[in-house]
Amino acid sequence: MSSTHQLEIPVKGMTCASCVGRIERELSAMAGVSEVNVNLATGRARVTHDEQQTTAALVNAIEALGFEPQGQQAELAIKGMTCASCVGRVEKQIATFPGVINAEVNLATGKARIQHAGADFAALTAMLTDSGYPAKRIDDAPATQQADPSEQFAETVESLKKSLFVAFALAIPLFILEMGGHVFPSFHDWLHALIGQKTSWIIQAALAAGVFFGPGWPLIKAGVRGLIRWQPDMNALVALGTGSAFGYSLVATFIPGVLPEGTVNVYYEAVGVIIALILLGRYMENKAKSNTSEAIQGLLKLQVKTARTITCCGNAKDVPIEEVTVGKTLEIRPGERIPLDGVVTSGDSFVDESMINGEPVPVQKTEGSPLVGGTINQTGVLRMEVQKVGGDTLLSQIIRLVEQAQGSRLPIQNLVNQITAWFVPAVMGAAALTFLVWVIFGPSPALTLALVNAVAVLIIACPCAMGLATPTSIMVGTGRAAQLGVLFRQGTALQGLQDAKVVAVDKTGTLTEGRPVLTDFVVAAGVDETRALQLQASLEHQSSHPVSRAIVAAAEDKQLQLLPVSEFDSLTGLGVRGTVDGQQLHAGSSRLMKQLAVDISGFADAAGQLAKEGKTPMYLAIDGQLAAMLAVADPIKASTPAAIRALHELGLKVVMISGDNQHTAQAIADQLDIDEVVAEVMPAQKVETVQQLQARYGKLAFVGDGINDAPALASADIGIAIGTGTDIAIDAADVVLMSGQLTGVVNALQISRSTLRNIKQNLFWAFAYNAALIPVAAGILYPVNGTLLSPMFAAGAMAMSSVFVVSNALRLRKVKAVLA
Repeated sequence: MSSTHQLEIPVKGMTCASCVGRIERELSAMAGVSEVNVNLATGRARVTHDEQQTTAALVNAIEALGFEPQGQQAELAIKGMTCASCVGRVEKQIATFPGVINAEVNLATGKARIQHAGADFAALTAMLTDSGYPAKRIDDAPATQQADPSEQFAETVESLKKSLFVAFALAIPLFILEMGGHVFPSFHDWLHALIGQKTSWIIQAALAAGVFFGPGWPLIKAGVRGLIRWQPDMNALVALGTGSAFGYSLVATFIPGVLPEGTVNVYYEAVGVIIALILLGRYMENKAKSNTSEAIQGLLKLQVKTARTITCCGNAKDVPIEEVTVGKTLEIRPGERIPLDGVVTSGDSFVDESMINGEPVPVQKTEGSPLVGGTINQTGVLRMEVQKVGGDTLLSQIIRLVEQAQGSRLPIQNLVNQITAWFVPAVMGAAALTFLVWVIFGPSPALTLALVNAVAVLIIACPCAMGLATPTSIMVGTGRAAQLGVLFRQGTALQGLQDAKVVAVDKTGTLTEGRPVLTDFVVAAGVDETRALQLQASLEHQSSHPVSRAIVAAAEDKQLQLLPVSEFDSLTGLGVRGTVDGQQLHAGSSRLMKQLAVDISGFADAAGQLAKEGKTPMYLAIDGQLAAMLAVADPIKASTPAAIRALHELGLKVVMISGDNQHTAQAIADQLDIDEVVAEVMPAQKVETVQQLQARYGKLAFVGDGINDAPALASADIGIAIGTGTDIAIDAADVVLMSGQLTGVVNALQISRSTLRNIKQNLFWAFAYNAALIPVAAGILYPVNGTLLSPMFAAGAMAMSSVFVVSNALRLRKVKAVLA
């Protein structure tokens, strides 16, 4: 009798009773479903089902009807996974567990990311633990309170180090006893005369048993458990190979009469050395893997444990960071890290923010300046008001995004998973076939040769390298990207970005600073420039228009005093007017001047030059006389020209999307050597523009400021958001550039291409290694030149294959920023 399970999940998109009826009818008709209750008021669906049905299938059925089931996210840390076969097995167990919608298991991080609908995690972790994969939930604590990921590797490395010492302490004398005579015949004669062959074999049996049942026992036990459950993995191959050699040797030692004449040989040294080499490989692999989490380790080290709070009496007191709440005042002295996110309330200093945005130049902080937790105060004493704590801080968000990207699965991984699903059974079949072929067709002693070659096939196969090829590169690549100020929110962006053919760039806030400034101020003959600017800024101060704010800012930079204004009036589409210090002022467009009959022909040449630069001239009239011509523009970021050149050098076409008129937009594009301009685009039209560019050019990356560009970011193949440096919660984007500079796009592309190239190298090695060496281990070269592969050499090659893959991935730590 099958047990029943109950699924309860929120569903978005239900608007009426007919929606409820559609869901209930669809789910009720599915096999194994005994009861369905959909509540429109609460927006939840409750389904009772048996083991014939899975949560994933029920959720997919709701999605197919056009509704949105709202699953929850969880993360498990899982031990005991050693190869790609383990990953597939664990993933299948989790995915079919009641309440789980889907699961992604990562061998490199030792974690599982789960989407669920109220799964029982106590039962889930208990099930995995019983299966030989101890698990615990780790997503409960805020990101900044989670343990350093290198600690899990450190614990494993220390345990392997102890096992390794014992294994080699036993394997070395074992190797000398058996193989020493092959190298030095006199040693064999001396040993044989001293203790005899029988005694030598008994000593070897004791040493081999010490390795087999000592440091090697966890491998053997895990492998046997997998074989019993018909779920063989890498450990099963080791258990079969070493177990066969050890068992055969025991028979040859203690009951040799049951073996055919000429086949009485022992392979104790192979058992000891194989286990020792496998442990050595795993030790080196885990030691290397601890370096793949270098980026997360670095980010976690930015956390501040205590903060200096200012009490109501003005005294300073150090308190644990967990006790600091929003609104508290903190004091940060020179050389100290900023504890949390907030704003400067007093003080003047320079702060090193390079660990957050990759920018090497310290940023000056004065009253009102934002501060980011984890950055370093360099010169003066600052006091700040705390605005964000715990998981809301920028550092916590960054850690969460990097972990999310490092645990992602790329589309290329799907092929690997399909292959590794049958890899271990296929290797076991190849070993069995090898044994039979050698027994039937091999020369004497056929049985001995059959055993040796079958063991070599089992030992040399390495699904570990296949399982590590992709996730280790992703871990190191996304970690290095974070160090350069590039956050991949979606792992798929890492693969998709390298395929982009065109980069579409929003102008305002992306190519430009995103805030207008006064760029030109030319006065008529006989007019005092400072006085004219003071009068106009005083008038413009009454308006909230961005152009007006730019003029006021220019006057404030020159420390000009603003004067009182009377009779102020805003003239829609034309400009502003008012009386300042007894003088009648009009400021605005050429149309306003024309209405006032003010002659502006004296500025014709200067106005023409402004138009060539993509600027629109404006005018100031004082008491009906032309006093000045000015232009306000959104200046191009200093880093933009170099970024555009670098994108062209990478073979990409650059398209600028702007709401400006065609003439102004084209002038800016000409300055930057941009390939194509799409001008006069309203925010609502950006999605349509992106889709048209995709149809013409193919894969497209859209770069925007992440505020009003969210629809376009979501519709692009890869959405890249220019971050503000303090707010990275841009849900629509796949990639966030912390520096706020377009140069980050170039660095993101560099990381993407380097990482995908590294993954392909790893996969080629992993598959080519197995494809080439398994036949050699089976003895394919024996008829040609008499070559046979010793199981001990097979064990060494297998161990080094995983180390090679991880070491190759670690090269991504050296990727340089294309543009700083």
